[in-house]
Amino acid sequence: MERPARVRLLRPARSTFVAAVLLVAAAASAKVFLTREEALKLAFPGAVIEHHTAFLTEAQQRAAQKLSGDEELPSALAGYDTGTKDGRLVGTAYFDTHTVRTMPETIMVVVDPAGTIARIEVLSFSEPEEYLPKAHWYEQFQGKPLDDELSMKRGIRAVTGATLTARATTDAARRVLALHRVLQGAPKP
Repeated sequence: MERPARVRLLRPARSTFVAAVLLVAAAASAKVFLTREEALKLAFPGAVIEHHTAFLTEAQQRAAQKLSGDEELPSALAGYDTGTKDGRLVGTAYFDTHTVRTMPETIMVVVDPAGTIARIEVLSFSEPEEYLPKAHWYEQFQGKPLDDELSMKRGIRAVTGATLTARATTDAARRVLALHRVLQGAPKP
């Protein structure tokens, strides 16, 4: 009777091991375009970059969820980086890792002092590269505020063959702008 019990114990361990190997293999196949440090230097050339951590209250989490239109409540822990030059804020960078189809993508969304998107950079992409939009597609986000136009159904062009990536990026941009608004308050005109 002991032998079947040992076999049952080995199966979950084996499946956990196989899952861990697959996860490492998937992570190893991710295409890394920029490191976090490289992306921040690209976003804020010559600026002083400072990392910040914020702890959102439940009310702030719900406000960000409502603003973004996301179904999931955002994490209570939020990290972001600010770039300042000559004592003036240049922008705020947020890093968002999300699932595109079945694999993760990490992007940096930079928000300018007016509360609009200054740029989006792809740091890593684990899906096949044919699902990654061309660089010029991301330029359409520049200057976009958090409003109804920041949507695949309105002001953001779709990408044939990369619809899920386009949707994931647009959703991430909305999440970041919502989080930024909750953390920084309404943008000043």
